[in-house]
Amino acid sequence: MNANSRTVVVTGVGATTPLGGDAATTWQNLLAGTSGVRVLTQEWAAELPVRIAAPAAQEPAELLPRPQLRRLDRSAQFALLAAREAWADAGFTAKAGEEDSPVEPARLGTVIASGIGGVTTLLDQYDVLKEKGARKVSPHTVPMLMPNSPAANVGLEVGAQAGVHTPVSACASGAEAVGYAAEMIRTGRADVVVAGGTEACVHPLPIAAFANMMAMSKKNDEPLTASRPFDTARDGFVLGEGAGVVILESAEHAAARGARVYCEMLGQGISADSHHIAQPEPTGRGIAEAVRHLLAQSDLKPEQLTHVNAHATSTPLGDVAEIKALRRVLGDELDHVAVSSTKSMTGHLLGGAGGVETVATVMALHHRTVPPTINLDELDAEVDADIVRGEPRALPSGTIAAINNSFGFGGHNVVLAFRTV
Repeated sequence: MNANSRTVVVTGVGATTPLGGDAATTWQNLLAGTSGVRVLTQEWAAELPVRIAAPAAQEPAELLPRPQLRRLDRSAQFALLAAREAWADAGFTAKAGEEDSPVEPARLGTVIASGIGGVTTLLDQYDVLKEKGARKVSPHTVPMLMPNSPAANVGLEVGAQAGVHTPVSACASGAEAVGYAAEMIRTGRADVVVAGGTEACVHPLPIAAFANMMAMSKKNDEPLTASRPFDTARDGFVLGEGAGVVILESAEHAAARGARVYCEMLGQGISADSHHIAQPEPTGRGIAEAVRHLLAQSDLKPEQLTHVNAHATSTPLGDVAEIKALRRVLGDELDHVAVSSTKSMTGHLLGGAGGVETVATVMALHHRTVPPTINLDELDAEVDADIVRGEPRALPSGTIAAINNSFGFGGHNVVLAFRTV
């Protein structure tokens, strides 16, 4: 088989999110319609215009040794935990190159993205500099705050030598990482790639900045219902934190070691709006182009598509533009697609969203069940699509496909496609 046409499959998933410290718990709570949003009780939050967020359900300090915690930014901590789970879930019991490992280091890659990187390390260490002086600044600061720190640390963990990469495209970063990983396998650079996204910026400065942009929900007295994609009362996203990671593998490599396969990854579609640094292009033109790109470079047929994990962050403009784009490309086929926004429960994990939502999309296909969109009381009249709400929905039998949408400030659009095997 030509290297450029190698089949890519998903063999492992891992996550640590506002809904659970692992992928299984996160999935169960998605199906249950559980909100991970809560009131921030830290003293620094009291004077902020936004005092709600979706913090991780499990603290990394409960799972990682103290010396390691001191050397890793919180974003890298989340990435490492999700990657460890995914690595084990894929059936790997040893680091690449070690005895009994089925993957060679030179055939293993890592692509872990973050939209903001080690921002909490940067801000915290600047406070140390101001308050205690230069000699008290941690010598680990630079390796901790680097945007590629999560990818590098995961690469060290598993022994990846085929390449360790960190695409940065704001809230599309995690999805772009998964797409890049698939291309590494499809083009023959690697047999296995650990891929996903992570973010950790529940901190006063990012919250204040997003709030002053009018991008975040200010429903401080209603945290559980603040994130409400597609609803007429939506007023912005809720900030979340965590990581989602998948193991991508060539179908031949997975078959040779007898791996369990969740689904096939068909490919990615990428475009740019070239419209505004923060606002989405209102007609969905750029998003539509990404979907067309996906359909053109894969063998996905629109009639196979049964589910979309929407980017839908709960912003007034973005939610509508996304549906307009899907309708523009899919036409009447969109009527048969179950659309859901898991951000209604997890909040928006920024650069980690594409990773977590890839895990959710893979699980939806694997279990043939779509999680609901919660807090959707009155559907916006401009949302011309079948939005799953109230209860989970079963997907049909046979060969079916799903896509995961991720869009970011700067006009980045990434659409990923998966299909049952």
